[in-house]
Amino acid sequence: MRFAPGRVIVHRNVRRGRIGWVRPARVVSDDDRGLLLWVARGTRVASEVTADGRGMRALPFREWVTSDHRLHVGTWNGPPVLKFLPAGADHSVWFFRDASERFASWYVNLEEHGVRWDDGDLAGVDMVDQDLDVVVWPDHTWEWKDEEEFAERLALPEHYWVPDAAAVRAEGERVIKIAEAAQFPFDGTWCDFVPDPAWTAPDLPPGWDRPPVR
Repeated sequence: MRFAPGRVIVHRNVRRGRIGWVRPARVVSDDDRGLLLWVARGTRVASEVTADGRGMRALPFREWVTSDHRLHVGTWNGPPVLKFLPAGADHSVWFFRDASERFASWYVNLEEHGVRWDDGDLAGVDMVDQDLDVVVWPDHTWEWKDEEEFAERLALPEHYWVPDAAAVRAEGERVIKIAEAAQFPFDGTWCDFVPDPAWTAPDLPPGWDRPPVR
């Protein structure tokens, strides 16, 4: 299954069959290397919150898992993000930009590789975010991110969606070696990407909250 350039799809994080967040994105390219997506400033997005509106990071995980939840619709107000989902890989690479929309860093999002779906009018990719991440700076130095959150959630295996912490860290270490060697996609590819000026920030399309495929 390939997505046509320019098409709006939804990139979704799924947690044990529940939607964690939804981000409409434009397809930049889709080939043997993987899927490249553009999330524009002003895009309408959704994320899971508690009944009183708190996000998962705003309270202890032990409290989060016993809370009632709903999906809150908001707006992507930060700088736009380019996301590369390598074919079959258990990570994606996000190209972060600064307030002036210049390339600032790579963000390695460790995740169970995405599962694609296409309903005709709407299509998307559902993945499982595994929370531990790696930030890679332009000089190819790096640091782990969210290690404390990862450890906190692993302490509640009956509620957590990551069954193998060692495999997640091993994937991160594998990608770190690629980054240190300045190999694709850490070789400057797409760091100066400019989107089609005709691309407007998409709204959440009808069906964005359809049941996950994983």
